[in-house]
Amino acid sequence: MHRFSLVFVFFVMSISVGAQGKIPADAIRQKMQWFSEAKLGIFIHWGIYAVKGVDESWGFYNGKISWEDYMAQLQGFTASKYDPEAWASLIRESGAKYAVVTTKHHDGVALWDTKQKHYDVVDNSPAKRDLLTPLFAALRKRDVRVGAYFSLIDWSHPDYPQFLKGTDRYKASQDPARWKRFLDFYQAQIRELSVRFNPDLWWFDGDWEHSAEEWQAAGVRRMILERNPAAIINGRLQGYGDYATPEQNFPVTRPPEDWWELCMTINNNWGYQPSDTNWKTPYEVITIFADAISNGGNLLLDIGPKEDGTIPEPQVHVLQELGAWNKKHEEAVFGANAGLPQGHFYGPTTLSSDSTDLYLFLPGKVSGQIMLKGLLNAIESVTVVGTDQALTHKVVGKISWSPVPGIVYIPVPESVQDKYMSVLKLRLKGPLRLYRGKGGL
Repeated sequence: MHRFSLVFVFFVMSISVGAQGKIPADAIRQKMQWFSEAKLGIFIHWGIYAVKGVDESWGFYNGKISWEDYMAQLQGFTASKYDPEAWASLIRESGAKYAVVTTKHHDGVALWDTKQKHYDVVDNSPAKRDLLTPLFAALRKRDVRVGAYFSLIDWSHPDYPQFLKGTDRYKASQDPARWKRFLDFYQAQIRELSVRFNPDLWWFDGDWEHSAEEWQAAGVRRMILERNPAAIINGRLQGYGDYATPEQNFPVTRPPEDWWELCMTINNNWGYQPSDTNWKTPYEVITIFADAISNGGNLLLDIGPKEDGTIPEPQVHVLQELGAWNKKHEEAVFGANAGLPQGHFYGPTTLSSDSTDLYLFLPGKVSGQIMLKGLLNAIESVTVVGTDQALTHKVVGKISWSPVPGIVYIPVPESVQDKYMSVLKLRLKGPLRLYRGKGGL
């Protein structure tokens, strides 16, 4: 992952679907259908940086550790307790419908036995095996779609222009033959991944260092889709992606893109760092997730395994608690679409596909009544999702001769509330209709 400013993140969001103009809209929507329904993915940042627990790639790039000491971590990367079946089971238990794994970060170390002459954990570490094949197989066995994170930049490759922050090996425009060698190299690795693993989703990173023309981004997209027309590409291919990828920072207003995904860590770092114990709680992750789906997006939640392949217990706990909550509230999460515009309800909401069921998400413990504004529909029933508990409701302020609807109040007893986030289901008379006026006559 990269850590540029929020301004850059939203610039990426604005251009990420720019290459779609020549593709029929119906074809795009058909391809993106599973992604829009998935809601939750698990990101996996695993690499040699877990040996010393340093920043993935950025550690040596920013001078926190020398490149030599960083790459020496290869000798400590064992994957000795790696259990891809257990990983896949945990991911499935979380409720995630897809997983994205770092096949190669900016440090250039591949987690598969690449045929290109460069670093990989098969030939250069005690792990001595391809780590991707068994994981992709285990995920697919559990009906979890697979995604390949791939760094376009490679700060270890001798033909890549950049090496350390503020230094250049050469200028790409001044040495086109050398740049061409790197283009051939990185595209050959993408071709390897495409042929061997046929990812459902490609999660590119590092595109900011060169233009779309320099990366030959259009050709990369074409190469991927020629082999798998249904493949989805994230928004970090210099305008040749399918969806936006805001990073860490949650958008306050609903993004304008049809498809977007918030990628976020469970603590403060992507890869394993033992000094970082600032774990997000299950409550925090669940409320962030609810906000994302309420605004029509997905959450790609990151985990960072240790070098031996074990997943830190706090991460396991969060995924298990998230999974239990997802299972209880499945109809409101995976079976629903983005909810109400802002201003109608003080919390996340979703809607059933036919817009006759409105789901209200209640963070924390509620004391007394909740309030819903601008609902033109009559309410047939109110129930607590995941239970058989029915609730009452009251409409306040409705004037018979005015088209302005009243305010709906619903008392929510503490005894029916979820320990993290309760969800109410409002069965409406007919598809949702909202009043969006100023309240005047």
